[in-house]
Amino acid sequence: MSQQHADTCSALGIALLANVPVVLWGPPGQGKSSVVRELADGMGAHLETVIASIREPSDFAGLPVVDAATGTASLAPPSWAVRLRDAVERDGRAGIQFYDEVSTAPPATQAALLRPILEGVVGDLRLPPQVRTVAAANPPDVAADGWDLAPPVANRFLHLTWSLDAATVREGFSSGWPAVTVPAVDEAEVAALLERTTTLVGVFLGSRPELVTRMPSSSEDAGRAFPTPRSWETAARLHAHAQAAGANSTVVTLLVSGAVGVAAAGEFLAYVREVDLPDPEDLLRDPGSWDVDPQRTDKTYAVASSVWAATAADTTVERWNACGRVLARTADAGSADIAFSFGRRWAQGRPPGAMPEPATVASLGPILTELGLLTRDA
Repeated sequence: MSQQHADTCSALGIALLANVPVVLWGPPGQGKSSVVRELADGMGAHLETVIASIREPSDFAGLPVVDAATGTASLAPPSWAVRLRDAVERDGRAGIQFYDEVSTAPPATQAALLRPILEGVVGDLRLPPQVRTVAAANPPDVAADGWDLAPPVANRFLHLTWSLDAATVREGFSSGWPAVTVPAVDEAEVAALLERTTTLVGVFLGSRPELVTRMPSSSEDAGRAFPTPRSWETAARLHAHAQAAGANSTVVTLLVSGAVGVAAAGEFLAYVREVDLPDPEDLLRDPGSWDVDPQRTDKTYAVASSVWAATAADTTVERWNACGRVLARTADAGSADIAFSFGRRWAQGRPPGAMPEPATVASLGPILTELGLLTRDA
């Protein structure tokens, strides 16, 4: 298997781990449907395949059914959704909902897919949280009566390009096709990484507000990934899971660009490399090791946020005091506004019996006094 295909398989596995709906783009005959079937077999998951192009909107939005006794109407789910729910709840296993040929579904059917894709709600039925969503699509120029994905639909997916290069085909025919696996990660580590990455996304977008939302501007971009607050949140979740899974930089790039688009992802990942944030746990062990750069308030904000998040996740007297020393250095460096922002949460999160150190009080005294917390009882 080529490295390119291996990276795409890794990205798909991480998307399923992070519970992010993913669409596989590629010409016909690239094994998109087959890899989803093999993935379900490998996970021991119940698979339901729906050919979106031959379905009606009611197959996703539900069919109105009137209750004569009450005079109310409900949206009855289709049989495939009921089978998927029953199999997952009965057997206690994972489920995969596979929407095939999604790019040949007409706009009305695509609109009906919005809630099933993002919320797992089909009609009035909510699918179990163990269900993952995968779709497959042919680019409109090679699809039979193809349509671009409408922006609301495209913005709900992670977009991955799926193709089989010669090396992968050779190995597939001779020794078997490569399998996609879902990695195992430590959930506590994911939570810490997600807090850190979300902060980085927020700081980055604060400096590049034009990238908060940028609608596709050309026919080449239509139906693919583009940045919005929702897709930035998805990118942060994928980035955190990829780091926890030990993914290489190419896989991280595939995931972030598949969520927010190549251009926005390139700028964000370059920013992450350039800002080079210290590990918050290192700073909590040695607060004096951080040299605050007064010219980089974006970095200062990100560091203060990550240190406070690490402290809030595991608050002890020692860690609380160490966080206070970091915030004190922030204030001393001229970033009192940042120190104020996180000092409020730090002071209110004081563990029982903790008292701020004299040096911390000297630096944060005006902030604590303004908050009315300087003389708070132990």
